[in-house]
Amino acid sequence: MKRHIVFLVVSGIVFSAIAVVFLVLPRSEFSELEKRRLAKFPDYSHEALLSGKYTGDISSWFSDSEPFRDELMTLSMAIKNSLALKVGGGDAVTFHAEPGAGAEEPPQPTEEEIEAGNRDIAEISAVGVDGPAKVASAGIIVAGEEPEVRALMVYYGEATGGAEWAQAANFYKETLPDVDIYCMVVPTAIEFYCPEKVKSRTRSQLSTIRNIYSLLRPDVHAVDAYTPLGTHASEPIYFRTDHHWTPLGAYYVAQKFAETAGVPFRNIEAFEQHERDGFVGSMYGYSKDISVKRSPEKFVYYTPLDTAYTTTYRTVNLNSAGKPVSQTAPRKGDFFMPKIYRGGGSYSMFMGGDMKLTKVVTSVDSPRRLLIIKDSFGNAIPPFLFGSFGEVHVVDFRYFIDNLADYIRDNAVTDVLLMNNIFNSYSAGVARSYRKLLTRQPGEVVADVKKHAPKKERVLSDSTALPEKSPEVEIQTDSIADNPAGE
Repeated sequence: MKRHIVFLVVSGIVFSAIAVVFLVLPRSEFSELEKRRLAKFPDYSHEALLSGKYTGDISSWFSDSEPFRDELMTLSMAIKNSLALKVGGGDAVTFHAEPGAGAEEPPQPTEEEIEAGNRDIAEISAVGVDGPAKVASAGIIVAGEEPEVRALMVYYGEATGGAEWAQAANFYKETLPDVDIYCMVVPTAIEFYCPEKVKSRTRSQLSTIRNIYSLLRPDVHAVDAYTPLGTHASEPIYFRTDHHWTPLGAYYVAQKFAETAGVPFRNIEAFEQHERDGFVGSMYGYSKDISVKRSPEKFVYYTPLDTAYTTTYRTVNLNSAGKPVSQTAPRKGDFFMPKIYRGGGSYSMFMGGDMKLTKVVTSVDSPRRLLIIKDSFGNAIPPFLFGSFGEVHVVDFRYFIDNLADYIRDNAVTDVLLMNNIFNSYSAGVARSYRKLLTRQPGEVVADVKKHAPKKERVLSDSTALPEKSPEVEIQTDSIADNPAGE
């Protein structure tokens, strides 16, 4: 009898403690692990109450914002990692994704497909990563040994993919015949660092890039990002713990673009190098692999030394559905925001994220004005071109609310660079968004892409449509930028 009483007392204490944690302690507002704002307590309305939405939103808030959310998820990852299924011997690949995830070996492109559309893009020998490799959540490959592991996003695109994006670039030239149009497809890290033992789980990005470039009009300039990145792959040109390239990688590609555009270019000595220790980026949350958390890296960025410039922003406002609906009046600000964006959100220091229309007026005496239309890979590249153009404008294709053709004419833009990572370049939806930017009515939403949660459909949260079976690339959104305190 006494034992039962003791059990009841102990159980009561445990459940009371849990109640205190979940009901009394402050609830989480931002998840650094997931790089997003957590659900807020809903505003009351009679209509929402009658429809059941109000109570449903309360339930979502309660489950999404529990105290110590990131800490509990990290603990869960550590436990799952310790229980991961070990397959084979010393060269084993470890699987701790859902059963069957990534198990299908994609067909490899033919030699004819690989050679199709080769616009002087060299075949580059992959660097690879030594040590063990495993497939984590969302089919992400985690390779190497702590504290130097590298998380890699698998690519399932076909060699013949990306045709719609090439056609969109051609449409820009047709619409803007007096403007120089440049097209750049950025490969992701897996193209150069995938371990040999798991190479069958991804496909060639080179073949897709060559196909895209083969479909461009002769008067659309293809910018080869692949060769400079592959040539410098032994250097830290991609983050190990984040899906983006590093500013150093962006530098080498900016150099190639300047060469293609025929403009002067400042070498790396003309920039001041800044370093931050302990950076762990997006791939930690997406892979759900604790070894990524235990492998922090340096975040290194560069600021111009010999080029003066002023930065003006218009910030895009979103509605409750996350759609762009308006923008602020222009205001001056800093291009680099290191004091605001720290930790896992450090990549948002460039312009404060994606949701800004940015105009940079430089001290360069040049009539040429560049517009970069981009995803978040494009955030790190503009500073390296401040010494090349009189003005540099930056637009994210998801958050521009005016007619882009009018913007280009009103600002006397002479050069337009369309640049996307391979996942977005593959997407027909992204291509449609690019075309519609030139034809839309002001205020019309153009992003023809859907948001997905990481757990569902093996995608990552960035509103990007990808080839079937591929995880989506999360393009840095202002879920980070609007919450610097969470970083």
